[in-house]
Amino acid sequence: MSFMTREPSGYERALDLFEGVVVGVPEDAWGLPSPCEAWSAADLLGHVIGGQLEIIALIGGEEPPDAADAPGRLVGGDPVASWRRARAACAAALTPEALATPIPFGGFGELPLRDLLDTYVLELLVHAWDLARATGLPVCLDPDLVHRASATAQVIGTTMRKEGLLGPALTPPRGAGELTRLLAFLGRDESAFPEKGEPA
Repeated sequence: MSFMTREPSGYERALDLFEGVVVGVPEDAWGLPSPCEAWSAADLLGHVIGGQLEIIALIGGEEPPDAADAPGRLVGGDPVASWRRARAACAAALTPEALATPIPFGGFGELPLRDLLDTYVLELLVHAWDLARATGLPVCLDPDLVHRASATAQVIGTTMRKEGLLGPALTPPRGAGELTRLLAFLGRDESAFPEKGEPA
């Protein structure tokens, strides 16, 4: 049975959510700034494409590509096609044997790749929000995925911040919902990138 027919986690749903934003980005919006400092919308997509390629490299025990320096170069001339190629290649690599492969997970030891992909919901969900806000698209984030992402953030967020992968946490407004609290924990200021139709 392949991973894509097994759905205990939100990984595949999070991929679908992210792709739904990618396909909606206007052609002239890929150069717009994103909530990720110094990254354009294209850089942001390149970063997530790099994440798919990193998973493939981890399965093969190879050095993953560097998606931190000018990640927009991974997007090429057709952002949607580049994303879909990377996603399809990653999906093809997720054999039952690969999903059972122990993968180093920061300071937490090793996890089977299957479990590591559960944590990747955080990456996909937050960057779907980032890309939507950068390009003026509405996006509705599945509350269940938000909850899963929030749980992951609480486990790994402090380590990521120490490694310089996250900015300082912000204080969410009183009574804020789980998504706003998650974004604030990750250093995102919703008011700096209001949803289309909201006051800036």
